[in-house]
Amino acid sequence: MMKKEKQIKKSRIIVSYILIILSGILISLFTYIKQNYKDSTFEQLIYSLIYTEGTSIESLKGGLLYGLVITTIFSIIVIFPWYFKFKYKTNLRISYKNKNIDLQLFPLELKNLLYFSVFVFLLSLFFTLFNLGTFSYIKYQINTSSIFEDEYVDPSNAIINFSEDKKNLIYIYVESLETTYTSIGNGGAELKEMIPNLEQLQLNNINFSNNDKLGGAMQVYGVGWTVAGMVAQTSGVPLKLTIDGNSYSGYSSFLPGVYSLGEVLENNGYKNYIMMGSDATFAGRRDYFSSHGNYEIYDLLWARENKLIPQDYKIWWGYEDSKLFQFAKDKLNEIAYNDEPFNFTILTADTHFPDGYLDESCNDIMSNDHYSASFSCSDRMIGEFIDWASKQDFYNDTVIIISGDHLGMQTDFYSSLPEGYQRTVYNTFINSSVTSENTKNRLFSTFDMYPTTLAALGATIEGDKLGLGTNLFSNKKTVIEKYGYDYFDKELKKRSIFYDNQLLKDTHKEILTIDKSEKKD
Repeated sequence: MMKKEKQIKKSRIIVSYILIILSGILISLFTYIKQNYKDSTFEQLIYSLIYTEGTSIESLKGGLLYGLVITTIFSIIVIFPWYFKFKYKTNLRISYKNKNIDLQLFPLELKNLLYFSVFVFLLSLFFTLFNLGTFSYIKYQINTSSIFEDEYVDPSNAIINFSEDKKNLIYIYVESLETTYTSIGNGGAELKEMIPNLEQLQLNNINFSNNDKLGGAMQVYGVGWTVAGMVAQTSGVPLKLTIDGNSYSGYSSFLPGVYSLGEVLENNGYKNYIMMGSDATFAGRRDYFSSHGNYEIYDLLWARENKLIPQDYKIWWGYEDSKLFQFAKDKLNEIAYNDEPFNFTILTADTHFPDGYLDESCNDIMSNDHYSASFSCSDRMIGEFIDWASKQDFYNDTVIIISGDHLGMQTDFYSSLPEGYQRTVYNTFINSSVTSENTKNRLFSTFDMYPTTLAALGATIEGDKLGLGTNLFSNKKTVIEKYGYDYFDKELKKRSIFYDNQLLKDTHKEILTIDKSEKKD
């Protein structure tokens, strides 16, 4: 009997310890996420956990350290006092109807320790799920939306015509670039000159704005991290998880139902390239760009294989943007003389949170804020790259688009913005084949970049719509202008049967025939 009691006690100790450890991990997880990923969605967080290969350990180091500290504190407070049976005890007396009940709180009795551990674990689990938006996600998955049936235009069935003289395309995704960083006088929120070159490029070229000054795209659900932002701007759809087990991983299975910018260009004689300083495998980017446009991918692995950097080289997410732009110049000088027009995409990383990476070439930038300094440095590099491009033979025949991939994710950096300030994703169109008088006071999302990019290249699109995007050079209303931001954003959060059946599966079935009379006004 004694042996059995000892086994029970031992089991209770083990279970209590495990529950406390798990509670510490859960509490540290949701606290770190809410501090550093305030505006992240449940789908984004789950997606990031699934696709961790190729990530930067720097972005995870803070969370791991925070979790270790919290878990250790939990263990010391709850487990160790009981285990070592401290001499001094703390009791709690509860009086109820002239009766007193004494509870030993410190250290806890073994039975109470187990109950307490279960309580703390369940409470931690609830708060974690709540703060990660799990319950909200489940609520939206119970309801379905018809926004795709109502508004999605299948690009594979669209009539898109190019002129004989096709322009090249250089598309630069700048990590976390917003119009927030431009000066207050031009529509931004910065008193100081944080991105003067990028601001001047907006003023001197075409900028689609949500106001009458410099502005940009409103961020809707499902586009708020890098690969999702790139998918949105090249396919006109959000990146959504599916509840029936479909996977994004694996060649030819990353959103196989979409027909992207890369595919449109490839089928019209373009050669697609993408260059980034990180490992393209991260977050499924290699799968997406390989299977949608057959891009040649120049990433960290490519740079190592071609001995452009040492085999063990790893700075920030891979190699710095200073090297990225130099490699891009070299490659553009090589491909510019090929017979086919090119689509050359560049993805930067120096301005990624936490705090960004400040290249050694920018040590002269004086700033008390490391994150701001990284944007100023990136602005300098991009300005120099555009200046270099303007002197090349291919420049006049090349459209250059600079766009943020999504809004910034370093929460504390934006805490002091003026009340009501609308953060938007940066955009600039250089050397566009078409112009428009309707560039200001537009309400649009990054989905609209897809058909607008093709229009900038001189292509005509029957109906001026692709995916959920609208050609901003046209006078057609965007989906946000038609329905309003709140409605559109809410509908994107809901489950879409169309998205699951048509876009997540390897099929290009005809779009369901929709009775126009059933659409919402």
